[in-house]
Amino acid sequence: MSIIQLAISMLLFFVLFYGISFILNMILKMTWLMVGIYPIIVLLIVDGISTTEYLTNTAGAFSTLGEHLVNLQLADILMLGSGLVGTILAGMTIRYLRNAGYQMF
Repeated sequence: MSIIQLAISMLLFFVLFYGISFILNMILKMTWLMVGIYPIIVLLIVDGISTTEYLTNTAGAFSTLGEHLVNLQLADILMLGSGLVGTILAGMTIRYLRNAGYQMF
């Protein structure tokens, strides 16, 4: 992956998760909800196996998940990290707007 692709991917992950977090924070009025859900989303992106396999073959599913997490490349970590930064900044933005007197939904 080239540097340009990495930069664009990081920007896309940031904007995507910032937007999703901002909207969920507005609708649900739970400022840090998406920051808590984000690690689960990352695990679903990284694991590469069916979610039902966690119930049917628990040991094998978590073993596979651990292998995939250990084998993440730096580019993947940077992209997923920029998504996390987006969710955190969306929470901070919502908190600032609420303290400034804006009521969203």
